[in-house]
Amino acid sequence: MNESHDDDFESVATEWIQEFGAALATRDADAAAALFRPDGWWRDLLMFGWDLRSLNGNVGIGQYLAQAHDQGDVRLSLVGGATIVGQGDDAWIQAVIAVDSDSARGRGVLRLTRSTDDRAWKAWTLLTAMDELVGHEESTGARRPRGGAQGANRIARNWQQHRAARREFAEGDPEVLVVGGGHGGLGLAARLGQLDVATLVIDRNERIGDNWRNRYHSLVLHDPVWYDHLPYLPFPSTWPVYTPKDKIGDWLEFYASTMELNVWTGSELVASTYDDDAAAWTVTVRRSDGTERTLRPRHLVLATGVSGTEPNMPTVADSELFAGSISHSSSFASSGDLQGKNAIVVGSCNSGHDIAQELFERGAEVTMLQRSPSYVVSVDASKIAMAGLYDETGPPTETADLLGASFPFKAVPDIHRNTTAAMAELDEELLDGLRRAGFLLSSGIDGTGALMLFLQKGGGYYINVGCSELIAAGDIGIRSGVEIERFTEHGVHLTDGTSLSADIVVFATGFKGMLQTARRLLGEDVAHRCGPVWGLDAEGELQGVWRESGHPGLWFMGGNLAMARYYGKFLALQIKAKVEGLHPSVPRSPVPA
Repeated sequence: MNESHDDDFESVATEWIQEFGAALATRDADAAAALFRPDGWWRDLLMFGWDLRSLNGNVGIGQYLAQAHDQGDVRLSLVGGATIVGQGDDAWIQAVIAVDSDSARGRGVLRLTRSTDDRAWKAWTLLTAMDELVGHEESTGARRPRGGAQGANRIARNWQQHRAARREFAEGDPEVLVVGGGHGGLGLAARLGQLDVATLVIDRNERIGDNWRNRYHSLVLHDPVWYDHLPYLPFPSTWPVYTPKDKIGDWLEFYASTMELNVWTGSELVASTYDDDAAAWTVTVRRSDGTERTLRPRHLVLATGVSGTEPNMPTVADSELFAGSISHSSSFASSGDLQGKNAIVVGSCNSGHDIAQELFERGAEVTMLQRSPSYVVSVDASKIAMAGLYDETGPPTETADLLGASFPFKAVPDIHRNTTAAMAELDEELLDGLRRAGFLLSSGIDGTGALMLFLQKGGGYYINVGCSELIAAGDIGIRSGVEIERFTEHGVHLTDGTSLSADIVVFATGFKGMLQTARRLLGEDVAHRCGPVWGLDAEGELQGVWRESGHPGLWFMGGNLAMARYYGKFLALQIKAKVEGLHPSVPRSPVPA
């Protein structure tokens, strides 16, 4: 692209998408790739291929385009003009774009910077993300259902009778079985429902929301309300910034009812087989009354959380000698006055801190055992990372999600490092206090804070809601770089040769991961066919979630509320495309990490 006037940002962006569109029309992959910087990124979420991909550099982008399936006539246009972000040589032009083809409609985000050699505008990042399949759009807005039947029809069932029959699958099997009725499973079921894909959710708890209600007493979401909306049904404007566990549990129950989701509670998957020839599962579900039902869905989704359901519980010598209580954080529930009790919490991430604080507030003398350094950021400082996107002044959630997804995870480490440094500066007094107390601090992977820790490991950090001040003040003891070597009747011996008295020991040591849950529920043969689940692949996309798992008909749904809300749409679109015969049936080969 030739150099344009500095103040004509919309013309610059328009010229770029016209040139890109022309290259797509002629399938000239090299010409399209040449419109990017040598270090440019293109993130494509289903628009040009049935996968979630991040391509880096002219060669990688060109190769992807050369191999992309033919979308027919691809049309690109600006949505709402273009803006300049930043100043001087670090500034870029940013524009939201519409991307339409014969088979799909989508949106994206384009960022252009000046080339250092010829001053031409080149793409730094491009996002293209599918919103809907042509001919298979969601039943929302102008396409919403009519509702209850009107007119003279003496034999018609009313809405309640229809719902009961649909919920029980009295007239056929579900196309999709979702195991897990948390926010991820429910959000996905809502997406599939709007695409007219018959979906059943099963959950082993007696009520939807019990996965939150049954957690420890003081649990509160660490992410703010603007980040945590569910698909189609945002929280009301009266909702608190940080949601207590029981409140989010009640909201999930309300959500399942309002979105007319088909949910069987108190139900578990007890047997399953997959028929490769028929491309279908045969599963047995045991319901709350003890009866069993055989179902034959074509797709099975495990939505049991990023970490899975199997606690990572260390085996420690002589635990049978211990006179007190030993528990994992997943089953921890404190009650009553703990004055005079000694408590040890093993683990220094979110759950470990929350439980240590709860034990302290109930009167116990608490010591935290920190096995390795942790990243800590205060709730107030963490707002820097969400400012302008997920706050009271931010754009609509759909736009915030689009902008947030438009930076490939590996594309901007400097931005993550700068944000982490800015948050640490705000938290300087708090972090200094932790260091003086002996707490080992980390700045995250390569200084990138909590985000990359979450994406790569699913944890390793604490968003402070009060426990850090207790540690800094010495109200909660800290022993760093040690583990429990063995139990005694009234305490523990540590690996550094010292001992601690204890009446309560809680292991906040995480879970074994989604793949281990698949292994338990579906068997080793199924798990063996899957690729890794979670952690970034070589391109910087999360492995195994929201995309083909490696085993046909098996999908993993995970992520926090925001990620599940946005990326669950792409999983739903892939399943819908499979149902309609639009998606190739050959499982993908995972990109190596």
